[in-house]
Amino acid sequence: MRRPMQTPAMNGPRFNEFIQSQKVRVIDHEGENLGVMFTREAIEQAAEHGLDLVEVSPNADPPVAKFLDVGKFKYEAQKKANLARKSQKTQEIKEIKMRPNIDDHDYDTKMKKVNDFIGEGDKVKITLRFRGRELSHGQLGMNLLKRVQDDVAEIAKIEAYPRMEGRQMLMVLAPK
Repeated sequence: MRRPMQTPAMNGPRFNEFIQSQKVRVIDHEGENLGVMFTREAIEQAAEHGLDLVEVSPNADPPVAKFLDVGKFKYEAQKKANLARKSQKTQEIKEIKMRPNIDDHDYDTKMKKVNDFIGEGDKVKITLRFRGRELSHGQLGMNLLKRVQDDVAEIAKIEAYPRMEGRQMLMVLAPK
């Protein structure tokens, strides 16, 4: 059994015969307000200028339509969206793994990376892995995470306070 014909899915603004309202407020190609008129009449006037009638504000009462070239309008909108997508920064969660009895030089190296990650605007998850008898000395881990917290206090804030998950202790830092 065949499906009944449907109007094609619109991606972007409605234009010309796809505009559903009877009347629209019309703005011409020079940006002048021509007032409210019937949609058919506005489409004819746009065609005289070799342009399309494009609905720019469909939620207004009556909807606002402009004399534009649809292809050019969609192209400009797509360029604007791509530029916005390119300029936004996605925040990643970087992970630094340590042990409770880490040596000073190793700690300094890890902290350099933590500072780099936070400087780039990423969140940092610090994982302390406990093995064997270290598990019974949880205060060592808490002391180490407290030291990390103090070292990054001016550039980062704590998003998730230290907590135990099985054999590891976790803490999440986020840039201020």
